[in-house]
Amino acid sequence: MSIEVKHLSFSYGDRPVLHDISFQVEKGEFLSILGPNGVGKSTLFRCVLGLLSGYTGQVLVDGIDSRSYSVREAAKHIAYIPQSCRPIFNYSVFDIVLMGRTSGLSTFRSPKKKDAESCLWAMDKVGISHLADRCFHRLSGGEQQLVLIARALVQNAPILMLDEPTANLDFGNQLLVLEQARNLAREGYTVIQTTHHPEQSYMYSDRILAIQKGRVLTEGTPEQVLTEDTMRALYGVDVNVVSLYNDNARICIPTHIIA
Repeated sequence: MSIEVKHLSFSYGDRPVLHDISFQVEKGEFLSILGPNGVGKSTLFRCVLGLLSGYTGQVLVDGIDSRSYSVREAAKHIAYIPQSCRPIFNYSVFDIVLMGRTSGLSTFRSPKKKDAESCLWAMDKVGISHLADRCFHRLSGGEQQLVLIARALVQNAPILMLDEPTANLDFGNQLLVLEQARNLAREGYTVIQTTHHPEQSYMYSDRILAIQKGRVLTEGTPEQVLTEDTMRALYGVDVNVVSLYNDNARICIPTHIIA
């Protein structure tokens, strides 16, 4: 399932935040939305998810304007994975994942056997079946993020939106979460993430959308976007972009370190 954003602009009162944002993501693609703090990445997500409705432009899901969907209908198409989740009660991993089935349940219907089976499938898919009975609060940050991905999968939504999924994770857990996200894209999910990490965007994405001051700075393949000129324009710093492993990876090194 594809998603297309066309000429989207949004303001908080009289303060413009997003200006004429356009991009498209096809089925099976992994798009990273890259940019510094405060450029409107999270606001863009909220508009796409329907949490903010006062935007101009369009968000099209397989060609249909997303504003025509109810909240329940939208959840059947797009699943949201937040940076973190802090449930008040002492839920197990299985219970957290099961919450993802609520979009398919009527108001007074209890989860059935097929809902439980869907949860077991999702946990197995992201490699956390062994955590099913564990308390969510007692998991590592990376494990919690995988639980949230599993919760999104049981919605059966073909589009996954991850808001800075590696924020506050250690290096190993960052790679664990990103590898799972890339695997899902390879299986046909449409995956969109926001991120602050140019090197991770390069390694895991099919395309990168760079946003600066609420506008699209550039969009393209990782090779096209992760350049010294783009990083300078995006972050306001001079860096050398170094290619490694036959250009399978690139790293950004501040020029004053190697001068």
